[in-house]
Order: sequence, then structure tokens, then C-alpha cells
Amino acid sequence: MQLSSLTAISSVDGRYAGRTASLREIFSEYGLIRYRVIVETRWFQALAASAFFPQVPQLSSQAQAFLDGLVNDFGLQAAQRVKAIEATTNHDVKAVEYYLKECFAKHDELASLTEFLHFACTSEDINNLSYALMMQDARRRVFQPVFDEIDAVLTGMSIQYADVAMLSRTHGQTASPTTMGKEIANVVMRLRRQTTQLMQQPILGKINGAVGNFNAHMAACPEVDWPLFAQGFVESLDLDFNPWTTQIEPHDWMAEIFHTLSRYHTILIDFCRDTWAYISIGYFSQKTIAGEVGSSTMPHKVNPIDFENAEGNLGVANALLAHLAEKLPVSRWQRDLTDSTVLRTIGTAAGHGMIAYSSLLKGLGKLQLNRQKLAADLDGSWEVLAEPIQTVMRSYGIENPYEQLKALTRGKTITADIMVKFIQSLDIPAEGKQKLLQLTPAAYIGNAADMARSLGQARQ
Repeated sequence: MQLSSLTAISSVDGRYAGRTASLREIFSEYGLIRYRVIVETRWFQALAASAFFPQVPQLSSQAQAFLDGLVNDFGLQAAQRVKAIEATTNHDVKAVEYYLKECFAKHDELASLTEFLHFACTSEDINNLSYALMMQDARRRVFQPVFDEIDAVLTGMSIQYADVAMLSRTHGQTASPTTMGKEIANVVMRLRRQTTQLMQQPILGKINGAVGNFNAHMAACPEVDWPLFAQGFVESLDLDFNPWTTQIEPHDWMAEIFHTLSRYHTILIDFCRDTWAYISIGYFSQKTIAGEVGSSTMPHKVNPIDFENAEGNLGVANALLAHLAEKLPVSRWQRDLTDSTVLRTIGTAAGHGMIAYSSLLKGLGKLQLNRQKLAADLDGSWEVLAEPIQTVMRSYGIENPYEQLKALTRGKTITADIMVKFIQSLDIPAEGKQKLLQLTPAAYIGNAADMARSLGQARQ
């Protein structure tokens, strides 16, 4: 059976292939091969450009252009050739080296320099830098744009609903009011913190040989300051150099990124569940779309499927991210191969994340705030004013205010009239009574509205 979106085993490349298409160039087998070609080619160019390595002569502009073309014009046909070579070598990195040797053989100036491809390198020198470049591109081209979009949408909602009072629920029970905008603002600020950590996380790389000591390098060319040369090369790729490694770069930075992504996802799961619940109690309704079916048997239903889809895929992504973060920094002695197969699931984790982000944004676009429902719930919950009333009583030195309000309100239905009568009975100055009489559940929101409106300034 031929591979298609209908026959793909994974939903990332099957049912949801349209949502993950932007990831293919980065996280696919093609993407990994392309990054390996970049690293191998740039390493050769660095050797040729160095005055400390006279074994490779300075390259002409034509040769440099040819090498740049190998990187910039690398496409599917070239990747297929690498895979064809791998069918014989049974070694993916060596196949890239042999592919580049084939390319060099077609260029008069480079044909005699093929043995300086992959010079003094172990496969992990190429792989760790390839995955580092992969994550660098993913962070810039995938995560930052979609996280910015989520931030913009939620910030807009927060400001739009900054003044819309809402009954809070702590432990599921009525509690001091807030505003819908402030509750969304809380989520935004949590997400921003994780986004900042993600974007500032150093991405490390190494190119120091079979066990991390430049053994082969120093045996062949002892006069070269290889640690300094390697650092310059890694930094030329816009990566941070890690000189302390075994054969593998220990992947700690990867674990840090995956943990940060997982925390970002956990915050979104929290938000999806809250929004699902707000839809359930009628605080939000959802725009209907012609032709859509909510239930196969109950025609009235408009299910919150986008938030459910997002929550589910965020959970799958986090399961993979947790394994990646826990497994990758662990390697037997100087090297084992368990990281190699696990690293290939990074794209799957990113794919489930992308599906979730797409579903979340789609769901947010359908939401319509039911202001009447929010107002009705507040008007039916006058007991929440027990908090400010007993606090004002404390300020006037009245004894046992908490206990008085507890006796008045706990487990009882409280109306505005009951609260007014209680306030009028208090032995406090008229000014204090007047302030309390002006209180309503909808007006008792503290600085929630100001906090929500300030979100736009915080983003700047």
C-alpha cells in the first residue's frame, strides 16, 4: 500500500498532515540529511579558509560558489541519492560524506581534496551540530511565530474583556470576582515566561572527535590549536561551543529546551481545560459553522472539540518531550546509540504540538463571550461580598467580623436585600456604611481590569 495521508501510520503525517506541513523541511529525514550536508560542507570550507591548516589550499571564488550551491540548492533528488548510497553503506552519516565526494569529483579544483571531507570527524560531530541547527531553525521558524500568534490572540482577548466582571470559583465554589480579561492575562504572562526561556536557551555544539579530546586532530596536525579552531567553527554556525564532551555532546541543552516546551504545553492544557469548563457553564458560546456536526445523534450540540483536540495533542507531545528530556542526557560510558533513534522523534513531538496550537487558535476564533450569563451568575452570588464587608468591619475594630459573616452567609442563599440589611445594622460610621452599600459582586473586582489592560504594555 502506497504512503499517503490516508495510509500514514502517524496522525502527524496522516489525518493532520496539513497542519504539520511546515515542519517537514526541518524535522524530516530529508531535513536531517540537509543539515548534515551543511555541517560537512561548512567544516571543509573552514579548513580551507584557515591559515593554520595549509594542507587544504585556499579555494577560488568558483569553488566556494560551488560549495555554497551544494548547501543552498540541496533538494529531494539530492537527498534520494544520499539514501541510495546509505542502502550500501548502512551508515547514514557516511552516506552524506560519500555523496559529497561524488559532488567534489565533478569539480576540477575540489576533486583532489575529497579526503578532507569529514576530516578528523566522528559521526556525532556531524550529528550533534545537525540537530543543533535543526532546533535553531525550529525555534526561529516554527515556535516563535506560532507562540507570538497565540500571545497576540490571547492579549487581544484579555484587553477586550478587561472590564467584564466574572464570578471566580476556588475549589469549585463561588469566590471573590475577577474579570475574564484578567484570567486570560494570567495565562499570557505564564506563557511569555516560558517563551522567553525557550528563545534565550543556549544551543550547544561540539566537533572534537571520537571521545571529545581531539585525538585524531592532534595526531595528524599537532601544530593547530584545535580547541580554538573548533570553537570558532561552532560559533560560526551561531551555536555555543561545548568543549566538555565524550563522543557525544551530552544533550543537556536539549533537555532544557524540551522541558521548557513541556511547561509551555502544560500551561496551555490548563487554559484549554478552563476554557472548556467556561463553555460548559455558558460563559462562552461557540460560533456555529454551516455543515459541521457536533454529535452523530444529538443535533443541538456544538462541542468544544478544538480545545479537546489541543489538550490531547499537547499531552502526546509532552509524553514524547518528557522521554526526550530524560533519556538524551544519559549515555553509557563514552557513547551508546540509544540517543540516535530517540532523536528522530523530535519532529513527532513538534508535530503534535503544532496540531495543538492550530486547534487552540481555531477554537479561540470561535468563542463568543456571553456577558449576560456572567452578569447573572454574579447577581446570584451576593455571598461573595462577605469578604470585603468583614474586612471593613475589621478596619473599624468590630469584634469577630469573620464569624458574623460566616453565620450570615455560609451554606445559605444570600440576596442583595439581606446584605443591605446586615450593612445597615453595623455599628460603623455612615461613611463606611455608604462605601459598603455601593458594593456589588460585579463591582468587586479589585485591580483586575487594570492588570488586564496593562498586558499590552507588558508585551512591548
